Amino acid sequence: MTKLSPPGRRLRVLMVSKACVVGEYQRKLEEIASDPDVELTVIVPPAWKDARGLLRLERAHTDGYRLLAEPIRFNGNFHLHHFPTLARRVSEFKPDIIHIDEEPYNYATYHALRIARRAGAKALFFSWQNINRRYPLPFARMERWVLDHADYGIAGTEEAADVWRAKGYQGKLAVIPQFGVDPEIFRPGRRRGDDHFVIGCAGRLVKEKGLDLVIQAALTLPGRWLIRLAGDGPEREALAGLAGILNVGGSLEIIGPQPSAAMPDFYRGLDALVLAPRATPSWKEQFGRVLIEAMACGVPVVGARSGAIPEVIGEAGLTFAEGDIEGLRECLVSLAEHPRLRAQLGEAGRARVLANYTQAQVAARTVEVYKEMMGR
Repeated sequence: MTKLSPPGRRLRVLMVSKACVVGEYQRKLEEIASDPDVELTVIVPPAWKDARGLLRLERAHTDGYRLLAEPIRFNGNFHLHHFPTLARRVSEFKPDIIHIDEEPYNYATYHALRIARRAGAKALFFSWQNINRRYPLPFARMERWVLDHADYGIAGTEEAADVWRAKGYQGKLAVIPQFGVDPEIFRPGRRRGDDHFVIGCAGRLVKEKGLDLVIQAALTLPGRWLIRLAGDGPEREALAGLAGILNVGGSLEIIGPQPSAAMPDFYRGLDALVLAPRATPSWKEQFGRVLIEAMACGVPVVGARSGAIPEVIGEAGLTFAEGDIEGLRECLVSLAEHPRLRAQLGEAGRARVLANYTQAQVAARTVEVYKEMMGR
């Protein structure tokens, strides 16, 4: 029997999310909290460790809801981290729904869902996982328990939804990205710079991202060109070395990781953004957030037909077969030689973001899930 929330009372939602230490992502939280039917509290760690280093909590967008920094155990361990004070916070807040912003196979999800069940709250999980992977004990048992007891699931892409259906999840499942973009922050602007055709890539400098393919594809582009990489990682020296071997050293610029507030200006300095990942047996591109950020800024995008990239781009950009250097080169030549095509794809990309990927839209669809869970 569906548990109905009392009429006239706001839904109390407690979200648990390490991702929301990033200030830009908090715009979604403000949008959720702007719904008059929702009272939102969000638990985040004071900082989160990942491959980029220590990401400290940015309190950038905090209107309308409570953002609580709580201690975290096993910080940086994707599978084992959790919040030891969560049970106490649940007892204090008495939420109707606990939104667990974590994968079903993580201990954080299992831990939070057990607390939700004891407290009589409904709970949902979020997943980007787009490969049907099998995990060792005890993670396999935790995953199975979560899939059997969660009230709802949110998958970031259709591929991720297919994975959880294949794994036997029979509950309700919505396809909603984890975060959108703020189109007032990520907006078009006039590109400043010289007459180079500027190709941008953003993210970790690792083999899986296919950045060497971008350099090789650009070798015979007409006119003057420049590849600008925003990011850092273990492939930095190898990429610089490749540029030297190919005698294009001056056409590669590695500017290092950029703060989230600087990314709109980075995109607005490009003529094209490229995402050229190579899938491995254990990883493939789950969404490609840089795509929607660049599209929102009116920058044409080029992506490999890998993972969720074609789903995100739709008809608003150019795609090529994964690993196909010549196919990537043809996309870049088309954009370099046809400014009108760049303008058309830039407009189409922004329109696609406005129609599907704003923070407001992601938040509204998430609130619809909350209300459906509570029978409203």
